[in-house]
Order: sequence, then structure tokens, then C-alpha cells
Amino acid sequence: MDRPLVSILLPVFNGAATLGEALDSVEAQTMGDFEIVVVDDGSTDDTPVVLARHNPARLRVISSPHVGLLQALNRGLSACRAPFIARLDADDICQPERLERQLAVMEQEPDVGVCGTQVEAFPAADVAEGFRIYVQWQNALLTDEDICREIFIESPIAHPSAMLRRHELIQLGAYQERGWAEDYDLWLRYHAAGRRFAKVAAPLVRWREHGERATRTDSRYSIENFLRAKSHYLSRGPLASREGLILWGAGRTGRRLSKHLIRAGHRPDAFVDIAPNRIGSTMRSVPIIGPDDVARCWQSLRRPLLLAAVASRGARALIRTQLTTMGLHEGTDFLCVA
Repeated sequence: MDRPLVSILLPVFNGAATLGEALDSVEAQTMGDFEIVVVDDGSTDDTPVVLARHNPARLRVISSPHVGLLQALNRGLSACRAPFIARLDADDICQPERLERQLAVMEQEPDVGVCGTQVEAFPAADVAEGFRIYVQWQNALLTDEDICREIFIESPIAHPSAMLRRHELIQLGAYQERGWAEDYDLWLRYHAAGRRFAKVAAPLVRWREHGERATRTDSRYSIENFLRAKSHYLSRGPLASREGLILWGAGRTGRRLSKHLIRAGHRPDAFVDIAPNRIGSTMRSVPIIGPDDVARCWQSLRRPLLLAAVASRGARALIRTQLTTMGLHEGTDFLCVA
């Protein structure tokens, strides 16, 4: 295979228990023009034994001392030969038509930079309610408009479901260490660069839930570091051209986000809260107003942006309804960030 159409980028560290199933699912794809680039990141289990059992014509193994996921991804990317990169992790499973359906989107829509798929969380017994709700939310984001509208809430695309254009990924700086999740950082960089997103409306990747996933064990995936990422890209994007800021949420999420925004030079002009004991007081020397005063505050500011930073379930829909009733437009006048 001189130059395949798709390179599947799969880093692995001590993944022998699930790696074989992941590779079997790739080798069962309905399209055949692909290579599998596996970066064995210093595994000390039977990962090399599992790799030795698989098709050497498609499989390219890069072995290295343990350097961590981010460096392993970049090392593998540099070895990928195809114009399209499909991500997969060693504990996840592809449905047979995954590559074929994503490639069709990428070839038919040349302005799409990232194409994900819906995912199925498994095994069912290990999928807790919080993760189930997150997967449902993510699976509902199918269009570029959906994804961009929600991108400051959480990571809108499951990394192991993504297909990207190799030249764009390299052009945007590949995977970067910023102290927060490398995949969320990547989607925020694509968004900041004006690249379009798409998602295949079918669960073409089975996303394995278990206690050893990086989202469970790596501090870069903490809530605090996600807030740092949001603040970083909000400050350099939507807030860069604004002169006023209203932050809806004087609870824990709004308080923590405001800390990072203030450090970046964006002090809110007002916080909004529904708690009677907070309304009329201040936080970080900024007044806290009630929902009934939002319109007045908005009109008093020049070129404002409102950020809705309330994490309690159901609050986002209520805030959206009120702001829309006021005549504000999501994406232009306000953004949901929690």
C-alpha cells in the first residue's frame, strides 16, 4: 500500500485486554483503503503480543518509551501517510461502515474539517447516569450549527469517533499541551479557525466506559481545567471584540469561570442569579442582579455579550427561553458555557 486514503491513528498503553477487539473492528471495515498506525507507548503488558497477531500488511507499529497520550498522538500523526486521519482508542470498537460513511462526508463536503459520529456507551452496567446524559447530549449535536452553538458547554465530539484532514490538523498545530484535555482543545482551535464540523447520525463507534479512562484519571480533564480552556478561547474569540460582559450564574460554576475570565482581562459588568439572598449583593466586587434586571443591564452596556454559566439540570433551557424572549440571539448576543 503506497499511500492509503485513511490512516487510523491508535495510541495504546497497556491495552492488551481490549486492543484485539479494537483492531478486529477496524479490519472488518467495509472500505479497504486504509492503514492502521499503532503507537505502542511503552506498554509493559501483552500489547506487543496482541499486535503480532494482526495483519502486518495494514498494521504499522511505532514502539517508544512511555511518553503519554499527547506525545504518542503526535508521534503517530507524523507517521500517518493518508490525507484523512481517523482516531480510535485501544478500548473502543468501530462499526463496519464507520470509515466509509465518514469518508463520504469528508469527500462530499470539502469545507468540513472534523467529522465525528454518534457513539454508543458500553458496557451498559458500567455506564453511570452522568456519562449517559453526556452521551445523549453529544449524540444530539449533528450539524455544524449544533456543535458550534454548544462547543463552550462540553466537548461536542467523541475523540475516538473523529475523522480529520491530515494537512489541516498539522496546520492547526496538531496536539498541544495546554494543561487541559487535548481533544477539547483541538475542537476549540478548529472552531476558532472557522473550520466546519459534521457528525454522522449513527452510532458508528462503541465508546467503552471504565474507571481507567483518562477522563477519570487525568487531571487535565477536571472541571477546573475545562473552565480554563473555555476562558482561554472565549477571551481570544467571542469576548475579544466586546466591551460589556454579563455572566448569568453566581453559583459555583459562574464563580469559578469568572476567576479565569478576570485573569484574562474580562471582568463581568454584572452577575445574574435567581437566589433572593444573592440579588443586590456583590461577588468579586461586581453587582449581582436578578433575571428581571437583565434587559436594563444589557441596554446600559456597549456591545455586550452574555455568558450563561449555570450547570444545574434544566436551567440552560430556561435561560435560553428568557433571553430569546428578550430578542437576544444565541451565538451572537449570548453563549451557554455550562
